[in-house]
Amino acid sequence: MSNLTLVTIGEALSAFAFYYPLFMAWLWMAGGLFYWFHYERKAGRPSEPPQLDEYPTVAVIVPCHNEEANAEETVECLMASRYPNLEVIVVDDGSTDGTAGVLARLAGRHPSLRVVHLRRNQGKAAALNTAATMTRAEILVCIDGDALLDPWAVHWMVWHFKWPRVGAVTGNPRVRTRSTLIGRLQVGEFSSTIGLIKRAQRTYGRVFTVSGVVAAFRHSALHDVGYWSTDMLTEDVDVSWKLQTRHWDVRFEPNALCWILMPETLRGLWKQRLRWAAGGMQVLMKNWRPLQAWRLRRMWPVYAEYMLSAFWAYTMVGLMLMWFLGAVLGLATPIEVPTLMPKWTGVVIGTTCLLQVGIGMALDSRIEKGLFRYYFWMIWYPLAFWLISVFTTLVGVPKALFRSTGERARWKSPDRGLIPQDR
Repeated sequence: MSNLTLVTIGEALSAFAFYYPLFMAWLWMAGGLFYWFHYERKAGRPSEPPQLDEYPTVAVIVPCHNEEANAEETVECLMASRYPNLEVIVVDDGSTDGTAGVLARLAGRHPSLRVVHLRRNQGKAAALNTAATMTRAEILVCIDGDALLDPWAVHWMVWHFKWPRVGAVTGNPRVRTRSTLIGRLQVGEFSSTIGLIKRAQRTYGRVFTVSGVVAAFRHSALHDVGYWSTDMLTEDVDVSWKLQTRHWDVRFEPNALCWILMPETLRGLWKQRLRWAAGGMQVLMKNWRPLQAWRLRRMWPVYAEYMLSAFWAYTMVGLMLMWFLGAVLGLATPIEVPTLMPKWTGVVIGTTCLLQVGIGMALDSRIEKGLFRYYFWMIWYPLAFWLISVFTTLVGVPKALFRSTGERARWKSPDRGLIPQDR
Protein backbone atom coordinates (compact mmCIF):
# COMPACT_ATOMS: atom_id res chain seq x y z
CA MET A 1 0.00 0.00 0.00
CA SER A 2 1.51 3.35 -1.05
CA ASN A 3 2.32 6.12 1.39
CA LEU A 4 -0.21 8.36 -0.35
CA THR A 5 -2.95 5.81 0.23
CA LEU A 6 -2.01 5.46 3.91
CA VAL A 7 -2.04 9.24 4.31
CA THR A 8 -5.48 9.38 2.71
CA ILE A 9 -6.79 6.62 5.00
CA GLY A 10 -5.28 8.37 8.01
CA GLU A 11 -6.89 11.67 7.08
CA ALA A 12 -10.24 9.94 6.51
CA LEU A 13 -10.12 8.20 9.89
CA SER A 14 -9.10 11.41 11.65
CA ALA A 15 -11.96 13.26 9.98
CA PHE A 16 -14.40 10.52 10.95
CA ALA A 17 -13.18 10.59 14.57
CA PHE A 18 -13.93 14.32 14.68
CA TYR A 19 -17.07 14.68 12.55
CA TYR A 20 -19.00 11.61 13.68
CA PRO A 21 -19.65 12.69 17.32
CA LEU A 22 -20.25 16.23 16.06
CA PHE A 23 -22.83 15.06 13.52
CA MET A 24 -24.60 12.78 16.01
CA ALA A 25 -24.75 15.52 18.66
CA TRP A 26 -26.45 17.91 16.25
CA LEU A 27 -28.76 15.16 14.99
CA TRP A 28 -29.82 14.33 18.56
CA MET A 29 -30.31 17.99 19.43
CA ALA A 30 -32.40 18.64 16.32
CA GLY A 31 -34.42 15.44 16.81
CA GLY A 32 -34.95 16.10 20.52
CA LEU A 33 -36.13 19.65 19.92
CA PHE A 34 -38.44 18.52 17.11
CA TYR A 35 -39.92 15.84 19.40
CA TRP A 36 -40.50 18.39 22.14
CA PHE A 37 -42.21 20.90 19.82
CA HIS A 38 -44.18 18.31 17.86
CA TYR A 39 -45.15 15.79 20.55
CA GLU A 40 -44.59 17.10 24.08
CA ARG A 41 -46.29 20.41 23.26
CA LYS A 42 -48.88 18.80 20.97
CA ALA A 43 -52.47 19.93 21.33
CA GLY A 44 -54.47 17.26 23.13
CA ARG A 45 -51.49 15.92 25.06
CA PRO A 46 -52.11 16.31 28.80
CA SER A 47 -49.87 18.71 30.69
CA GLU A 48 -50.88 17.19 34.03
CA PRO A 49 -51.16 13.50 34.97
CA PRO A 50 -53.84 12.25 32.56
CA GLN A 51 -57.32 11.29 33.67
CA LEU A 52 -58.07 8.04 31.85
CA ASP A 53 -61.41 6.90 30.45
CA GLU A 54 -60.81 3.57 32.16
CA TYR A 55 -58.22 2.18 34.54
CA PRO A 56 -57.26 -1.34 33.47
CA THR A 57 -55.46 -3.55 35.95
CA VAL A 58 -51.72 -2.88 35.90
CA ALA A 59 -49.23 -5.36 37.32
CA VAL A 60 -45.97 -3.83 38.52
CA ILE A 61 -43.25 -6.47 38.31
CA VAL A 62 -40.17 -6.04 40.49
CA PRO A 63 -37.42 -8.63 39.84
CA CYS A 64 -34.74 -8.48 42.50
CA HIS A 65 -31.60 -10.23 43.62
CA ASN A 66 -29.88 -9.37 46.91
CA GLU A 67 -31.96 -6.22 47.49
CA GLU A 68 -32.17 -6.41 51.29
CA ALA A 69 -31.10 -2.76 51.59
CA ASN A 70 -33.51 -1.40 48.96
CA ALA A 71 -36.56 -3.65 48.65
CA GLU A 72 -38.61 -2.04 51.41
CA GLU A 73 -38.19 1.50 50.08
CA THR A 74 -39.04 0.33 46.53
CA VAL A 75 -42.20 -1.52 47.58
CA GLU A 76 -43.43 1.22 49.93
CA CYS A 77 -43.01 3.73 47.11
CA LEU A 78 -45.13 1.51 44.83
CA MET A 79 -47.83 1.30 47.48
CA ALA A 80 -48.03 5.10 47.39
CA SER A 81 -48.85 5.08 43.66
CA ARG A 82 -51.90 7.14 42.68
CA TYR A 83 -53.01 4.55 40.13
CA PRO A 84 -56.27 3.00 41.44
CA ASN A 85 -56.05 -0.53 40.02
CA LEU A 86 -52.56 -1.79 40.77
CA GLU A 87 -51.10 -5.13 41.74
CA VAL A 88 -47.45 -5.61 42.69
CA ILE A 89 -45.48 -8.80 42.06
CA VAL A 90 -41.97 -9.02 43.50
CA VAL A 91 -39.78 -11.89 42.31
CA ASP A 92 -36.91 -12.79 44.63
CA ASP A 93 -34.49 -14.42 42.20
CA GLY A 94 -32.35 -16.64 44.40
CA SER A 95 -31.14 -13.92 46.78
CA THR A 96 -28.44 -14.95 49.23
CA ASP A 97 -28.89 -12.04 51.67
CA GLY A 98 -31.92 -11.06 53.77
CA THR A 99 -34.17 -10.08 50.86
CA ALA A 100 -36.60 -12.94 51.49
CA GLY A 101 -37.19 -11.82 55.09
CA VAL A 102 -37.76 -8.20 54.05
CA LEU A 103 -40.29 -9.27 51.44
CA ALA A 104 -42.07 -11.54 53.90
CA ARG A 105 -42.58 -8.61 56.29
CA LEU A 106 -43.82 -6.41 53.45
CA ALA A 107 -46.28 -9.07 52.28
CA GLY A 108 -47.73 -9.21 55.79
CA ARG A 109 -48.11 -5.45 55.77
CA HIS A 110 -49.60 -5.14 52.26
CA PRO A 111 -52.20 -7.76 51.23
CA SER A 112 -52.02 -6.60 47.58
CA LEU A 113 -48.33 -7.54 47.39
CA ARG A 114 -47.48 -10.92 45.86
CA VAL A 115 -44.02 -12.35 46.47
CA VAL A 116 -42.48 -15.12 44.38
CA HIS A 117 -39.31 -16.88 45.51
CA LEU A 118 -37.09 -18.64 42.98
CA ARG A 119 -34.76 -21.16 44.58
CA ARG A 120 -31.78 -20.44 42.31
CA ASN A 121 -30.54 -17.34 40.54
CA GLN A 122 -32.15 -17.57 37.10
CA GLY A 123 -31.46 -14.04 35.84
CA LYS A 124 -33.60 -10.94 35.44
CA ALA A 125 -35.30 -12.11 32.22
CA ALA A 126 -36.38 -15.39 33.85
CA ALA A 127 -37.75 -13.48 36.85
CA LEU A 128 -39.75 -11.19 34.55
CA ASN A 129 -41.09 -14.15 32.57
CA THR A 130 -42.14 -15.90 35.78
CA ALA A 131 -44.13 -12.90 37.00
CA ALA A 132 -45.71 -12.33 33.58
CA THR A 133 -47.25 -15.82 33.68
CA MET A 134 -48.81 -15.12 37.10
CA THR A 135 -51.00 -12.16 36.19
CA ARG A 136 -53.93 -11.51 33.88
CA ALA A 137 -53.19 -7.79 33.73
CA GLU A 138 -52.93 -6.53 30.16
CA ILE A 139 -50.34 -3.88 31.10
CA LEU A 140 -47.12 -4.79 32.89
CA VAL A 141 -44.88 -2.13 34.41
CA CYS A 142 -41.37 -3.40 35.13
CA ILE A 143 -38.97 -1.64 37.50
CA ASP A 144 -35.75 -2.65 39.23
CA GLY A 145 -35.60 -3.70 42.87
CA ASP A 146 -33.77 -0.54 43.91
CA ALA A 147 -35.90 1.97 41.97
CA LEU A 148 -38.47 4.46 43.28
CA LEU A 149 -41.41 4.93 40.92
CA ASP A 150 -43.08 8.33 40.86
CA PRO A 151 -46.70 8.15 42.16
CA TRP A 152 -48.08 9.37 38.81
CA ALA A 153 -45.74 7.44 36.51
CA VAL A 154 -48.22 4.60 35.85
CA HIS A 155 -50.88 7.09 34.72
CA TRP A 156 -48.50 8.60 32.18
CA MET A 157 -47.45 5.24 30.72
CA VAL A 158 -50.93 3.68 30.64
CA TRP A 159 -52.22 6.72 28.74
CA HIS A 160 -50.26 5.62 25.66
CA PHE A 161 -51.87 2.18 25.48
CA LYS A 162 -55.14 3.59 24.19
CA TRP A 163 -53.40 3.29 20.81
CA PRO A 164 -53.69 -0.41 19.93
CA ARG A 165 -50.28 -0.77 18.23
CA VAL A 166 -48.33 0.55 21.21
CA GLY A 167 -46.43 -2.42 22.59
CA ALA A 168 -44.19 -0.70 25.16
CA VAL A 169 -43.59 2.67 26.78
CA THR A 170 -40.22 3.53 28.27
CA GLY A 171 -40.17 5.81 31.27
CA ASN A 172 -37.69 8.50 32.26
CA PRO A 173 -35.07 7.34 34.81
CA ARG A 174 -33.58 10.03 37.04
CA VAL A 175 -30.33 9.59 38.96
CA ARG A 176 -30.51 9.67 42.79
CA THR A 177 -26.83 9.10 43.60
CA ARG A 178 -25.17 12.52 43.31
CA SER A 179 -22.52 12.58 46.03
CA THR A 180 -19.47 12.27 43.74
CA LEU A 181 -18.31 13.73 40.43
CA ILE A 182 -19.28 10.50 38.65
CA GLY A 183 -22.78 10.68 40.07
CA ARG A 184 -23.23 14.35 39.13
CA LEU A 185 -21.98 13.71 35.61
CA GLN A 186 -24.62 11.03 35.20
CA VAL A 187 -27.35 13.49 36.12
CA GLY A 188 -26.42 15.49 33.05
CA GLU A 189 -25.81 12.36 30.99
CA PHE A 190 -29.33 11.05 31.53
CA SER A 191 -30.74 14.31 30.18
CA SER A 192 -28.22 15.04 27.43
CA THR A 193 -27.89 11.53 26.04
CA ILE A 194 -30.51 9.08 27.29
CA GLY A 195 -33.48 11.46 27.34
CA LEU A 196 -32.40 13.46 24.30
CA ILE A 197 -31.50 10.39 22.24
CA LYS A 198 -34.82 8.69 22.96
CA ARG A 199 -36.64 11.82 21.84
CA ALA A 200 -34.53 11.96 18.66
CA GLN A 201 -34.95 8.26 17.90
CA ARG A 202 -38.71 8.54 18.30
CA THR A 203 -38.56 11.36 15.76
CA TYR A 204 -37.11 9.04 13.12
CA GLY A 205 -39.33 6.16 14.05
CA ARG A 206 -37.71 3.59 16.33
CA VAL A 207 -35.87 3.60 19.68
CA PHE A 208 -32.79 1.52 20.41
CA THR A 209 -34.12 0.35 23.76
CA VAL A 210 -36.60 0.89 26.53
CA SER A 211 -35.07 1.70 29.90
CA GLY A 212 -34.74 -1.60 31.70
CA VAL A 213 -35.22 0.14 35.03
CA VAL A 214 -38.69 1.51 34.13
CA ALA A 215 -40.86 0.42 31.23
CA ALA A 216 -44.47 -0.61 30.60
CA PHE A 217 -45.50 -3.39 28.22
CA ARG A 218 -48.69 -4.62 26.64
CA HIS A 219 -49.04 -8.21 27.82
CA SER A 220 -50.37 -9.43 24.46
CA ALA A 221 -47.42 -7.80 22.67
CA LEU A 222 -44.97 -9.61 24.94
CA HIS A 223 -46.78 -12.87 24.28
CA ASP A 224 -46.54 -12.18 20.55
CA VAL A 225 -42.73 -11.91 20.70
CA GLY A 226 -42.09 -14.68 23.22
CA TYR A 227 -41.46 -12.49 26.29
CA TRP A 228 -37.90 -11.78 27.49
CA SER A 229 -34.90 -13.78 26.26
CA THR A 230 -32.95 -15.38 29.11
CA ASP A 231 -29.63 -15.52 27.23
CA MET A 232 -29.27 -11.80 26.46
CA LEU A 233 -26.94 -9.60 28.53
CA THR A 234 -29.32 -6.65 28.06
CA GLU A 235 -32.82 -8.11 28.05
CA ASP A 236 -34.31 -4.60 27.74
CA VAL A 237 -32.54 -3.95 24.40
CA ASP A 238 -33.50 -7.39 23.11
CA VAL A 239 -37.21 -7.13 23.94
CA SER A 240 -37.31 -3.63 22.39
CA TRP A 241 -35.99 -5.01 19.10
CA LYS A 242 -38.26 -8.07 19.25
CA LEU A 243 -41.30 -5.82 19.63
CA GLN A 244 -40.31 -3.37 16.91
CA THR A 245 -39.36 -6.05 14.38
CA ARG A 246 -42.91 -7.36 14.90
CA HIS A 247 -44.15 -3.81 14.16
CA TRP A 248 -45.19 -2.95 17.70
CA ASP A 249 -44.69 0.70 18.53
CA VAL A 250 -42.30 1.63 21.38
CA ARG A 251 -42.75 5.10 22.86
CA PHE A 252 -40.93 7.38 25.27
CA GLU A 253 -42.80 9.11 28.09
CA PRO A 254 -40.64 11.79 29.76
CA ASN A 255 -43.16 12.38 32.57
CA ALA A 256 -43.00 8.76 33.78
CA LEU A 257 -40.25 9.37 36.32
CA CYS A 258 -38.35 6.68 38.17
CA TRP A 259 -35.59 7.49 40.66
CA ILE A 260 -32.65 5.13 40.34
CA LEU A 261 -29.30 4.32 41.93
CA MET A 262 -26.25 4.48 39.66
CA PRO A 263 -22.56 3.61 40.11
CA GLU A 264 -20.36 6.26 41.70
CA THR A 265 -17.04 4.44 41.35
CA LEU A 266 -15.01 3.91 38.19
CA ARG A 267 -15.05 0.14 38.76
CA GLY A 268 -18.82 0.05 39.08
CA LEU A 269 -19.32 2.33 36.09
CA TRP A 270 -16.95 0.21 34.00
CA LYS A 271 -18.84 -3.01 34.77
CA GLN A 272 -22.19 -1.41 33.99
CA ARG A 273 -21.12 0.18 30.70
CA LEU A 274 -19.27 -2.97 29.63
CA ARG A 275 -22.50 -4.95 30.03
CA TRP A 276 -24.38 -2.29 28.04
CA ALA A 277 -21.79 -2.35 25.24
CA ALA A 278 -21.62 -6.14 25.01
CA GLY A 279 -25.39 -6.53 25.32
CA GLY A 280 -26.10 -3.99 22.61
CA MET A 281 -23.70 -5.69 20.19
CA GLN A 282 -25.21 -9.07 21.07
CA VAL A 283 -28.66 -7.83 20.02
CA LEU A 284 -27.32 -6.34 16.79
CA MET A 285 -25.61 -9.60 15.89
CA LYS A 286 -28.84 -11.49 16.58
CA ASN A 287 -30.82 -9.16 14.30
CA TRP A 288 -28.32 -8.81 11.44
CA ARG A 289 -30.01 -11.19 9.01
CA PRO A 290 -33.66 -10.37 9.84
CA LEU A 291 -32.99 -6.64 9.42
CA GLN A 292 -32.00 -7.10 5.79
CA ALA A 293 -35.72 -7.35 4.99
CA TRP A 294 -37.19 -4.19 3.45
CA ARG A 295 -40.23 -4.37 5.76
CA LEU A 296 -37.88 -3.67 8.71
CA ARG A 297 -36.25 -0.64 7.12
CA ARG A 298 -37.42 1.66 9.92
CA MET A 299 -34.99 -0.16 12.21
CA TRP A 300 -32.03 0.61 9.95
CA PRO A 301 -31.26 4.09 11.42
CA VAL A 302 -30.84 2.81 15.00
CA TYR A 303 -28.84 -0.18 13.72
CA ALA A 304 -26.54 2.07 11.71
CA GLU A 305 -26.20 4.48 14.64
CA TYR A 306 -24.94 1.76 16.97
CA MET A 307 -22.61 0.18 14.41
CA LEU A 308 -21.08 3.53 13.54
CA SER A 309 -20.62 4.26 17.24
CA ALA A 310 -18.72 0.97 17.61
CA PHE A 311 -16.60 1.76 14.55
CA TRP A 312 -15.88 5.23 15.97
CA ALA A 313 -14.68 3.68 19.24
CA TYR A 314 -12.28 1.37 17.39
CA THR A 315 -11.12 4.29 15.24
CA MET A 316 -10.29 6.28 18.36
CA VAL A 317 -8.37 3.36 19.85
CA GLY A 318 -6.45 2.93 16.59
CA LEU A 319 -5.49 6.60 16.48
CA MET A 320 -4.39 6.48 20.12
CA LEU A 321 -2.25 3.44 19.36
CA MET A 322 -0.66 5.10 16.33
CA TRP A 323 0.16 8.18 18.43
CA PHE A 324 1.69 6.07 21.21
CA LEU A 325 3.85 4.04 18.83
CA GLY A 326 5.00 7.07 16.87
CA ALA A 327 5.22 9.95 19.38
CA VAL A 328 6.15 8.02 22.52
CA LEU A 329 8.09 4.97 21.27
CA GLY A 330 9.46 6.64 18.14
CA LEU A 331 8.43 3.79 15.85
CA ALA A 332 7.40 4.12 12.24
CA THR A 333 3.61 3.86 11.91
CA PRO A 334 1.42 3.48 8.82
CA ILE A 335 -0.68 6.45 9.95
CA GLU A 336 0.96 9.51 11.49
CA VAL A 337 -0.82 10.98 14.51
CA PRO A 338 1.33 13.89 15.76
CA THR A 339 -0.73 14.70 18.89
CA LEU A 340 -3.80 13.72 20.86
CA MET A 341 -4.11 17.12 22.50
CA PRO A 342 -7.34 18.86 21.52
CA LYS A 343 -6.89 21.92 19.35
CA TRP A 344 -9.68 23.83 17.65
CA THR A 345 -11.44 20.51 17.00
CA GLY A 346 -11.51 19.80 20.73
CA VAL A 347 -12.98 23.23 21.40
CA VAL A 348 -15.72 22.64 18.81
CA ILE A 349 -16.60 19.19 20.20
CA GLY A 350 -16.50 20.40 23.81
CA THR A 351 -18.71 23.39 23.04
CA THR A 352 -21.16 21.19 21.14
CA CYS A 353 -21.24 18.74 24.03
CA LEU A 354 -22.06 21.50 26.53
CA LEU A 355 -24.77 22.78 24.18
CA GLN A 356 -26.21 19.27 23.94
CA VAL A 357 -26.23 18.95 27.73
CA GLY A 358 -27.87 22.36 28.04
CA ILE A 359 -30.65 21.45 25.62
CA GLY A 360 -31.22 18.10 27.33
CA MET A 361 -31.42 19.75 30.73
CA ALA A 362 -33.74 22.45 29.40
CA LEU A 363 -36.15 19.83 28.05
CA ASP A 364 -36.12 17.92 31.36
CA SER A 365 -36.08 20.93 33.69
CA ARG A 366 -39.86 21.27 33.62
CA ILE A 367 -40.01 17.67 34.91
CA GLU A 368 -37.14 17.77 37.42
CA LYS A 369 -36.40 21.14 38.98
CA GLY A 370 -32.87 22.26 39.76
CA LEU A 371 -31.10 20.34 37.01
CA PHE A 372 -28.92 23.24 35.93
CA ARG A 373 -27.03 23.28 39.21
CA TYR A 374 -25.19 20.23 37.82
CA TYR A 375 -24.37 21.92 34.51
CA PHE A 376 -20.98 23.20 35.70
CA TRP A 377 -19.74 19.64 36.28
CA MET A 378 -20.52 18.59 32.70
CA ILE A 379 -17.31 20.17 31.39
CA TRP A 380 -15.68 16.86 32.41
CA TYR A 381 -18.24 14.71 30.61
CA PRO A 382 -16.56 14.41 27.14
CA LEU A 383 -13.23 13.31 28.62
CA ALA A 384 -14.50 10.92 31.30
CA PHE A 385 -17.48 9.25 29.69
CA TRP A 386 -16.24 9.21 26.10
CA LEU A 387 -13.09 7.40 27.21
CA ILE A 388 -15.18 4.87 29.13
CA SER A 389 -17.43 4.46 26.09
CA VAL A 390 -14.44 3.87 23.81
CA PHE A 391 -12.81 1.21 25.97
CA THR A 392 -16.00 -0.59 27.02
CA THR A 393 -16.86 -0.89 23.33
CA LEU A 394 -13.34 -2.16 22.61
CA VAL A 395 -13.80 -4.94 25.18
CA GLY A 396 -17.54 -5.44 24.81
CA VAL A 397 -17.66 -6.23 21.09
CA PRO A 398 -15.41 -9.33 21.28
CA LYS A 399 -17.17 -10.33 24.49
CA ALA A 400 -20.45 -10.41 22.55
CA LEU A 401 -18.87 -12.12 19.53
CA PHE A 402 -17.42 -14.98 21.57
CA ARG A 403 -20.25 -15.42 24.05
CA SER A 404 -21.70 -18.93 23.97
CA THR A 405 -25.07 -19.13 22.23
CA GLY A 406 -27.84 -19.81 24.72
CA GLU A 407 -25.71 -19.03 27.79
CA ARG A 408 -28.03 -17.69 30.48
CA ALA A 409 -27.49 -14.12 31.69
CA ARG A 410 -27.57 -14.11 35.49
CA TRP A 411 -27.60 -11.40 38.13
CA LYS A 412 -24.48 -9.79 39.50
CA SER A 413 -24.80 -7.29 42.33
CA PRO A 414 -23.96 -3.84 40.87
CA ASP A 415 -22.38 -0.74 42.36
CA ARG A 416 -25.32 1.42 43.41
CA GLY A 417 -23.50 4.53 44.45
CA LEU A 418 -22.53 5.93 47.81
CA ILE A 419 -25.16 8.20 49.30
CA PRO A 420 -28.66 8.34 47.72
CA GLN A 421 -29.76 11.95 47.78
CA ASP A 422 -33.25 13.22 48.49
CA ARG A 423 -35.45 13.49 45.43
